[in-house]
Amino acid sequence: MPVTLALFAALVYGAADFFGGIASRRTPAATVVVLSQVAGAVVLAAAWSAFPGAGHFYPSDALWGMAAGIAGGAAIAALYAALAVGRMGVVSPIAAVVGASVPVMTGLILGERPPSLVLAGVVLAVVAVALVSANFGGDRGARRPDLAPTLTISFREPGFGGALLAGVLIGAVFVFLSRGHADGKFALLAVTRAVSVAFLCAYALVRRESLRPAPKSLGLILGAGALDMAANVLYVLATRTGMLAIVAVLTSLYPASTVFLARVVLNERLTRSQWAGVALAGLAVALIARGG
Repeated sequence: MPVTLALFAALVYGAADFFGGIASRRTPAATVVVLSQVAGAVVLAAAWSAFPGAGHFYPSDALWGMAAGIAGGAAIAALYAALAVGRMGVVSPIAAVVGASVPVMTGLILGERPPSLVLAGVVLAVVAVALVSANFGGDRGARRPDLAPTLTISFREPGFGGALLAGVLIGAVFVFLSRGHADGKFALLAVTRAVSVAFLCAYALVRRESLRPAPKSLGLILGAGALDMAANVLYVLATRTGMLAIVAVLTSLYPASTVFLARVVLNERLTRSQWAGVALAGLAVALIARGG
């Protein structure tokens, strides 16, 4: 069950990113993130009613929720800053791989010991995240499907530090959301969302960005927010009984869902590396399911 929930979380996270990405073409990304939280709150309230056993409040869990909210808001800010100065084909895979690796390492440090077959699947999944997230060979999102992946990434690469920081913070969010009491997951999510909204509102205020959505984009924004919270709910439910190292890395496969939707809906071409990443993701899931 945790594996299934984590995979559904990945699918829904990917769909949320897809619709949020379309909305961000019309409205500043910070605006999309802040306004989408409204729909997210409605979804969380519905989930709370459907699963009252996961909605108990513990003061100690509020600390994990605050940490997740701050880390999530800071991750978005760091990722935006890195993408503003660096190549998307470098920034995105670095942030994705580090974000997937942090919870895996944390789970192992905390004493989780997945079977060898599952561990092999986890490693393959991390590689798949890198390949699927990458837009190799282009600057700032330019798509060049005919180019081979570039492996010449320097520590002095513009945006490298920001991508690394964003990845660590994204991984930290996965870790923080997995903590606390099993019957307090939704209360933890509520605290996380409140803190992240406050952080991002302050971020938009400092940058003097308007929170007014562009015409005809509000529906996309609210849809992305509803999907994002639904994915959060699936993820925290998976962490109630599943190993962090397995649940987090499977959830981190969400870029595969995003690129698949881009291919089907927008007819965007995928690079050979992205197709390889999708294939590796399927193999990773098979290994984890068989060994789990």
